[in-house]
Amino acid sequence: MSRFFTTGSDSETESSASGDEPAPKPAGGAYGKPLLLSEDEEDTKRVVRSARDKRFEELSNLIRTIRNAMKIRDVTRCLEEWEALGRAYAKARGVLDRDGAPRCYIRILADLEDYLNELWEDKEGKRRMSKPSARALGTLRQKLRKHNRDFEAQISAYRQNPEQSDEDEEKKSGDSEGSSSSDSDEDADVSSFLKKKEGGGDARGRFLKKLEEEEEDEEESSDEDWGSDDSDTDSESDEDDGKFTSLASKFLKKDDDKRGGERKREEKAKKKLDRRSRRYEEEDEEGDGEWERVRGGVPLVKEKPKMFAKGTEITPAVVVKKLNEILQARGKKGTDRAGQVELLQLLVAVVQEQGLGVPLELKVKFNIVASLYDSSPNLAACMKPELWQKCLGCIEELLELLFAHPDIFVGENIAEESENLANPDQPFRVRGCILTLVERMDEEFTKIMQSTDPHSQEYVEHLKDEARVCAIIARLQRYLQEKGSTEELCRVFLRRILHTYYKFDYRAQRRADPHEAKEKEKVEVEEEEEEDSAALMERLCKFIYAKDRTDRIRTCAILCHIYHHALHSRWYQARDLMLMSHLQDNIQHADPPVQILYNRTMVQLGICAFREGLIKDAHNALLDIQSSGRAKELLGQGLLLRSLQERNPEQEKVEKRRQVPFHMHVNLELLECVYLVAAMLLEIPYMAAHEFDARRRMISKQFHHQLRVGERQPLLGPPESMREHVVAASKAMKTGDWRSCHRFVVNEKMNGKVWDLFPEANKVRAMLVRKIQEESLRTYLFTYSSVYDSISMEILAAMFELDLPTVHSIISKMIINEELMASLDQPTQTVMMHRTEPTPQQNLALQLAEKLGGLVENNERVFDHKQGSYGGYFRDQKDGYRKGDGGYLRRGGYRQQDRGSNY
Repeated sequence: MSRFFTTGSDSETESSASGDEPAPKPAGGAYGKPLLLSEDEEDTKRVVRSARDKRFEELSNLIRTIRNAMKIRDVTRCLEEWEALGRAYAKARGVLDRDGAPRCYIRILADLEDYLNELWEDKEGKRRMSKPSARALGTLRQKLRKHNRDFEAQISAYRQNPEQSDEDEEKKSGDSEGSSSSDSDEDADVSSFLKKKEGGGDARGRFLKKLEEEEEDEEESSDEDWGSDDSDTDSESDEDDGKFTSLASKFLKKDDDKRGGERKREEKAKKKLDRRSRRYEEEDEEGDGEWERVRGGVPLVKEKPKMFAKGTEITPAVVVKKLNEILQARGKKGTDRAGQVELLQLLVAVVQEQGLGVPLELKVKFNIVASLYDSSPNLAACMKPELWQKCLGCIEELLELLFAHPDIFVGENIAEESENLANPDQPFRVRGCILTLVERMDEEFTKIMQSTDPHSQEYVEHLKDEARVCAIIARLQRYLQEKGSTEELCRVFLRRILHTYYKFDYRAQRRADPHEAKEKEKVEVEEEEEEDSAALMERLCKFIYAKDRTDRIRTCAILCHIYHHALHSRWYQARDLMLMSHLQDNIQHADPPVQILYNRTMVQLGICAFREGLIKDAHNALLDIQSSGRAKELLGQGLLLRSLQERNPEQEKVEKRRQVPFHMHVNLELLECVYLVAAMLLEIPYMAAHEFDARRRMISKQFHHQLRVGERQPLLGPPESMREHVVAASKAMKTGDWRSCHRFVVNEKMNGKVWDLFPEANKVRAMLVRKIQEESLRTYLFTYSSVYDSISMEILAAMFELDLPTVHSIISKMIINEELMASLDQPTQTVMMHRTEPTPQQNLALQLAEKLGGLVENNERVFDHKQGSYGGYFRDQKDGYRKGDGGYLRRGGYRQQDRGSNY
């Protein structure tokens, strides 16, 4: 036995070792450390418990841990403990299922489900969550919903009667809690006392602060008491040596001491509760407000600063000082952004009540709008709907004040020292820029539209705000036309152009339509005459062309003007403006938003050319966008998959901010269909004319790719997609069957997908049918000209349902361009074939001869390169050779006759 456990002599140890009870051996052998027993281990007694009690205690501990994690919003810990709880319940099911699932288990399932639903519905809280917590929230919610299906009856019964409690479970849980019972009772009493009380927010803040100070003092006093106990035990150690036979028994607690300590703790807790309640009553009497209801946990209430102390004389200088105090907290960590806006609004109310003047009210409202813009946590996030409506209202109030008081000068170049907010003897001067606020408002509107689901009703509701945004920009334009500079006018004109260029003017179309003259008169009577969008764009863009000093604003204005012309089928104006601007020469040096606008303009220009029947111009305008395979990204209508192009998260965020809102998108399926149909009308006649030409070039690689995809299909069924319709139409056009080609291109399915989306759909369909007839005629003549000696133009007109002058014009152009070796017999209206074209067998023979010649030439080049004589040249005389020696061989090689060596 170790010497630590005895104070007697060696004889006493021998006698004790020779007794009835064997002496315990220390763990670790003769040289092991002594076994030190703590107070809890010595004090506790072994208790035999049933398996049910053990399992129940294990479940209770896990449930308590889950509830603690719920209080601190630790979703990851909740997931871990819930999985452990599931495993523990699976082990205890054989023991606990005799009486059914424990009520505490059902209660935690219901409470955890409510807690997770609350977190899931809190969008702002989910956005602030870390990625592991967000993943844990989704995983736990899904698993819990699946698990709770087995306990639906018990959970519903618990929800109907949540007040019912199981006394046995409470007793068992009460035994395990033990030492913390007094503290929990005390906290419960304090919380119930706080619920009954009604007092001011200031009194509550002071009470909590004093309560924390009191707890710190009590902790310090308890530490001092421990120190005095240590000194007492040191002084009394000699007296106690004779009372205890071993040191181990000396440190054991007695039952009387334990009961006395519990009584002392209870009395101390009651005194502490009495002091808290009395102090709170005193603070409650001083306060004059009401308590704010909070939801679980410790309320994190920050004491709002008072606007002005009682008896303070409110002057413009005092208000400005208070405004600066509020603004100093702007941007600091922990600052309540919404609280700042509320304080500034209270300050505006104070200014209006005291009648301190409009200039001071303007200054505060400028800061209110700036604080509303700062309410977003980061640059990519948009404003909340309620803040957005408040922002629009504040800007409208600012414009009303500026129009009502034209004597107030507002500018961003005014220093704060030179402001005049109250002196009527001098002109009022306020620092601020209304143009910057409106531009930021326009950007926020774009961000709101980008972050909203375009297929939801919410997007439609947000889109209705565009009318207010445009009205604010128009009012700002009228204000700056009187007081603004040329640069500011160019900026506000560009903002108005950007909200106008992509909209089709249906009113102007109705006025121009002769069949709607009566409706035009009704519209003029009911509505006031407004300026057409064409005249508005012309006026705004011409001002920018003449006055702007920055290339970017002018470039954007030109592109928007071209887009608007093309949208309204003014092809020649749009084409001439594009050619005169020379933007295509240096657009690659512009910033990405301008490049996106340029791509959108070129696409709209190509669609306009297609509507006008200019197939070649349409194909040339759309070629660059469609051949890249990245039309969606180049038009700013979405991002490609990350597997196709690697980008880091920062680049992805920047590119998402450049996206165009959904209501400004160009239909990509319509764009591709227009391009493929234009390529079909150009490529099929060209392929028929150069069928046996080995050096035939491709007009459209994408169109040929679609043809190859269609040919590789083992089973050809009826076309389903838009591309399959175009491929089927191309195969029909190859044989000159224009009716089948027409049926594949123009049908109900294609009308719903593409052609009905044009403003004048019937006109486009009629143009398309005529182009198909003409190109099918040309393809037929190219393909079967070698079969005919002569053919009547009347028969051709009947075959393709074209009038005779049109057929005559097409054949004449083909003869003039030397595409068709024939002549026209005018009296008989007959086309006479000259048969100067080679037959198909001759064409194949010519192709074979040309390919063999190419192979021979390549073979000779390879052989000469190996011998070192291909492309050789005479060396200088310093190498021992003279220029001009020897004769030239084929392919530039030569032979040195004198020396007999080849180079």
